[in-house]
Amino acid sequence: MPPRNLAVILFTVVLSLWCYRKADHGGYAAALADAMKKVRMYYVEEIDSRQLFENAMTGMVEDSLDQYSSYIAPDSFRKMEEDLDQEFGGVGIEIEKKEASPLLVLSPLVGSPAYREGLRAGDTIYAIDGESTLEMSRDDCVDRMRGKPGSPVVLKVLSSGEQDPIDVSIVREMIVVQSVLGDTRDTDGSWDFHLVRDPRIGYLRIGTFGKHTVEELHDVIDNPANRDFEALLVDLRHNAGGLLNTAVSTCDLFVGDGRIVSTRGRDGSIGREYDATAEVAVPKEMPIVVLVNGFSASASEIVAACLQDYRRAVIVGERTYGKGTVQNVLEMEGGRSALRLTTATYWRPSGVNIHRLNDAEEDDDWGVRPDQDFEVIVAEDEANQVFDDRRNRDIHRDGVATEGEEDDTEPRLPVEDRQLKRALEYLQHQLEGTERTEVTETTPLSVP
Repeated sequence: MPPRNLAVILFTVVLSLWCYRKADHGGYAAALADAMKKVRMYYVEEIDSRQLFENAMTGMVEDSLDQYSSYIAPDSFRKMEEDLDQEFGGVGIEIEKKEASPLLVLSPLVGSPAYREGLRAGDTIYAIDGESTLEMSRDDCVDRMRGKPGSPVVLKVLSSGEQDPIDVSIVREMIVVQSVLGDTRDTDGSWDFHLVRDPRIGYLRIGTFGKHTVEELHDVIDNPANRDFEALLVDLRHNAGGLLNTAVSTCDLFVGDGRIVSTRGRDGSIGREYDATAEVAVPKEMPIVVLVNGFSASASEIVAACLQDYRRAVIVGERTYGKGTVQNVLEMEGGRSALRLTTATYWRPSGVNIHRLNDAEEDDDWGVRPDQDFEVIVAEDEANQVFDDRRNRDIHRDGVATEGEEDDTEPRLPVEDRQLKRALEYLQHQLEGTERTEVTETTPLSVP
């Protein structure tokens, strides 16, 4: 080997060793590994190495950073990806699980393997692949029913009105979960997006901002059956967020141009700016209401804030949660686990921070407030009644259309949704020309 090449190699080795010794990770990584080794060797009980590692990661991130940063273990990471992708391998049922009780089928997803095999609302699942569901947690039940598409699972099912349970073999498929829901179901289980109390108004209930949400919104808006919409009611209550790009694209359906949202990093400097880019999918003159409550967060707040700042929609309900932080998901272990780290904050078009700081007061600017005269505060009991009533109406009972007033098996008093009622009053006044307000689509309320 030429002396010159040998000298280069020796210099590279020495430089690499020096850099390694100077790197911050050297001492701390070694100390962490040493601590884990000592715990495994000397602790009074045997400790699983994997659990010890995950506990260390949790303590480092969740106990010392903000409430939204976290370590995501492999099982949780997989579930998070399924939620955002809106798809997973499984049988396709919505379930309820109470302690020391078998699994209850709330509703099969229309067209799913479980639906085709005859599972219906009210059925009880006593076992999954021979294991009793009585003492299982809800998550355990979900984990056992989900799996690779094409693989079978056997459920012991007691159908409503029957005396004895039977084994039902179901082949798992890729299940796509809808994120845009309507007001009632037709007899075939599909959603009717006309508000049952006033069919002139379209009702779009967005449960999460996932991978397919914008596509679903286009399907509703572009459907010839919905061309008679004269107004829109977008329900974001209990929507905890989702994908930033999906929230931006949703705003793009309503706002023709201008800033949608921007992010700012640790030094307060502007990071990324997201602007409207497309022609609006919803006519500019169509009245819109966005319903929010204290559980509307993150991507929901981006949409509500944008439409409010451009006066494109009236915000009705309660002040939103105030989660205006950007979390980047950084994969670890070859994509098996991840770190979710807060890296920036969201700022609305008017230049106001959405995020609620730990020391924030009620009078400070954070979240999204309802427009003046449109705040409707409900007590927890009332909110729970409305939520339960809505869930009951969402259940698909084969061949039965939901009408929204009573369960078809047990008569009950109608539950009044006062927030929806206020939104309906406003939209009806708009359509009748008695509460018309000016709409300025491309100029935010205030720009600092």
